[in-house]
Amino acid sequence: MDIAHAALNGGKAVNITIDDGPDPTWTPKVLEALADNHVKATFCMIGPQAAAHPELVKAVVAAGHRLCDHTVHHDEAMDHKSRAYQKQEILAAADQITRASGGVRPLYYRAPGGAFTPYSRQIAAAAGLRPLGWNIDSKDWERPGVPAIDATVKDELPNGPTILFHDGGGDRHQTVEALEALLPWLRAHGHSFSFPVR
Repeated sequence: MDIAHAALNGGKAVNITIDDGPDPTWTPKVLEALADNHVKATFCMIGPQAAAHPELVKAVVAAGHRLCDHTVHHDEAMDHKSRAYQKQEILAAADQITRASGGVRPLYYRAPGGAFTPYSRQIAAAAGLRPLGWNIDSKDWERPGVPAIDATVKDELPNGPTILFHDGGGDRHQTVEALEALLPWLRAHGHSFSFPVR
């Protein structure tokens, strides 16, 4: 199955995607920023993080957001590993996320660092997970400062609708502040908010 980038709603809709959580410090703040702006997002969760924080996974689901499988170990070189390894990374994480959510399965699979293979896409699709890419890397993981994150997203909007942010992997206060600024700006400039195509 091909890697999804498009927005379900088409037009000027954008997909907000949030990777590497859930995190007990930053996920609640990201959820608050999304709620304040009436935006639904897709959370690409690392399996053990979900297992460690089921209350956060349940909060994400309860707020109407969607879940995405982001593997067990976030191995950005998994495209060079065996098929058995790739299968384990995807399916074990999906199970961890599903258990943590109370039975809600992830709808998407995002390979760490975009390390997809034809095999991993097949495994994901067979498990009901649409492979999910991105068009815009906000570079929030580099912590370049809120103005830089803001500028990157605005500059790259012509690239397509799916925007990558992070709520895990360390201090994400820049991400939260950038979302608080960008979400109303996007709406004011005619963008709506969607989920990725399935």
